[in-house]
Amino acid sequence: MTGLIDAHHHLWDLNAVKYPWLMAKGVERFFGDPSPIQRNFLIDEFRADATPEGFAASVHIQVGAEDGLAEARWVQQVAENSPDWPLAQVVFCDLTADDLPKRLDAYQRLTTVRGVRQIVGRAPGEDAQTGTNALLDDPRFLFGLREAASRGLSFDLQLIPELMEKTAGVLEQVPDLKVALCHAGSAHDRSREGLENWADTLKCLSALPNVSCKLSGLGMFDHHWSTQSIRPIVDEVLSQFGADRVMFGSNFPVDKLYSDYATLVAAFRNLVPKAAHSAVFKNSAARFYAL
Repeated sequence: MTGLIDAHHHLWDLNAVKYPWLMAKGVERFFGDPSPIQRNFLIDEFRADATPEGFAASVHIQVGAEDGLAEARWVQQVAENSPDWPLAQVVFCDLTADDLPKRLDAYQRLTTVRGVRQIVGRAPGEDAQTGTNALLDDPRFLFGLREAASRGLSFDLQLIPELMEKTAGVLEQVPDLKVALCHAGSAHDRSREGLENWADTLKCLSALPNVSCKLSGLGMFDHHWSTQSIRPIVDEVLSQFGADRVMFGSNFPVDKLYSDYATLVAAFRNLVPKAAHSAVFKNSAARFYAL
C-alpha cells in the first residue's frame, strides 16, 4: 500500500512565525522538556522521516503560534512550494471571537484549510493555569462550532478524559460538525484504573457518529512507551470507533522527543490489524480531510 497519510503533525520556522512556547527557555511542558525541538522543523526534515515509511501526504495541525492566521499563511506557502506533497491544514481560530465570521473568511481564502483546532484540554496541571476547559460552558463556543460546521470546516478536538462527557453534550448539539479527537483523548493516567476510566468515558464520544479518532501523541504521557504499553489504547480505539473512523498521526516533532519515525510507525503497523491498515493509515484521513 503506497501513498499513506500522516493525519497529525506540525512544522515551524522560528524565523517566519512567532511561537511563544518554542521561544520560552527552561519551561517544562505537560509532554516533557521541549528544548530538543525548540528549533526549526521544516517540511524537508519531516518528509525525510515520513517518505521511507510510505507516507506521501499529511495534515498540518496548528501549534500555538502567536498569530494563527500568520501560521496558516506560512503553511499555505509551504504547501504551494511542495506541490508533490499534498498538505492540508487545521488552523487555530478563537471560536468565541466577536468577529468570528470575518476571521473564518480570512482562513477559508487559503486552499489548504480544512478545519479548526481550539484546545479544550491538554493536561490537568496546565489546564488549571490556562482555563481552556471553560470553553465548554461558553455559549459563544457552541455558536462557533455551529459556524464552522455551516462552512464545511471540521474541528480537531484536544481534551482530557475528565472532559469527555461534558464535551459530548456540547457536540450532540452540532451533529453536522465533523470532529477529529486528537491523541485518542489524551489518556494521561496510564495505570490500569486510569485506562479503564479513559475507555469508559471515551464511549461518550465514540457513540457520536460524526466523531473520528486519531491514534497520535501517545508518547506525551508515556515517554518510555513500547508497543505493548500502548496496545490497550490502540485496541480500545479500534474497538469503539471502528477502523473507518480512526487515523494514524505521528504528532512529530513533539513525539520525536520519545522515538524516531520508523519505530513509531512500526509499532502501529504491528498493533493495527492488517485488514484495517488501509483505513487507519490512509483512507480515513483522506476522506475526513478531503485529501
